[in-house]
Amino acid sequence: MRLKVLAIVLAGGEGTRLYPLTKERAKPAVPFGGKYRIVDFVLSNLVNSGIYSIYVVVQFRSQSLLQHLSDGWQFGGILRSEFIVPVPAQMRSAGKSWYRGTADAIHQNTNLIEQSAPDIVAVFGADHIYRMNIREMIEFHEQKRAHVTVAAIPVDKKYAKEFGVLEITPTGRITGFIEKREDAPTIPGDPNRVLASMGNYIFSTDMLLKMVEEDQLDENSSHDFGKDILPKAMGTAEIFAYDFLTNKIPGEPPDKLPYWRDVGTLDAYYEASMDIRSIDPELNLFNREWPVRTANYSDPPAKFAFNEKDRRGQAIDSVIGGGGIVSGGVIKDSVIGRNIRVHAGAEIDG
Repeated sequence: MRLKVLAIVLAGGEGTRLYPLTKERAKPAVPFGGKYRIVDFVLSNLVNSGIYSIYVVVQFRSQSLLQHLSDGWQFGGILRSEFIVPVPAQMRSAGKSWYRGTADAIHQNTNLIEQSAPDIVAVFGADHIYRMNIREMIEFHEQKRAHVTVAAIPVDKKYAKEFGVLEITPTGRITGFIEKREDAPTIPGDPNRVLASMGNYIFSTDMLLKMVEEDQLDENSSHDFGKDILPKAMGTAEIFAYDFLTNKIPGEPPDKLPYWRDVGTLDAYYEASMDIRSIDPELNLFNREWPVRTANYSDPPAKFAFNEKDRRGQAIDSVIGGGGIVSGGVIKDSVIGRNIRVHAGAEIDG
């Protein structure tokens, strides 16, 4: 029997560390790669994985995100199970508050889960640039008969203070959660890396509803999955880590490691942008078997004008967004957004 899956995408992040890119927009609505928005990656992963029942939970500066979803992502099929619907903060808590954490965002929308009556709920963030075949994670969840599965990836230990770090047994069972500490334990046999939570979860529906309901009774909780709910549930729930490095994307070489970047800071955002402009990019945007979908902008193609000395535009190892006109100037190792003009005398490098 095919499992009924409901996806809830948490897209309410304020993104203060990406300021000024987030001055007028939510973090998931920040442009990326000359064409996309950050939220496009998680939505593409879900749709490419055959998951079509998706709620997108929004909060801070949500207008640009709502507009983007309206322009290209809301669809309705013949089946009632096909939808991508934005969900503003409902203020359904006792104090009629905004979302107080990831778990509270789920709790305030439990009515949507109960109406859908799924077998499992995929709770994914909208803050990362990555490719993931989510069906493989769901299969792992079922094989382990887990109540909760957490997507995990090894990262350099110097970044431990930026992530929730997991301790696991050889079978993948999680035995410890260490929240953003420099002294977090490293991976056994690998003293230079820690196992970081990616903030993506698969829940058995009954367990998810039980967890978020009990969490509401804890006055000391910050209502966060990684910090509060999952550490408290380790004694009563079967919680496993899914190794993201085993994930395989159709259309990619078998030996290619899966791509994931946390773009929570300006430096990380810049580095991820640079990943796509090389000859053989780590992030392959040209894989037709696993496309990155986005809004249907009506931009014309990029155009290179003039074949005259000092007015001959060049772009080398670069990505040029739709509607761009390069009428002179030299662009190297760069990503140029939509509808940008580059004139004679301009030099853009990196």
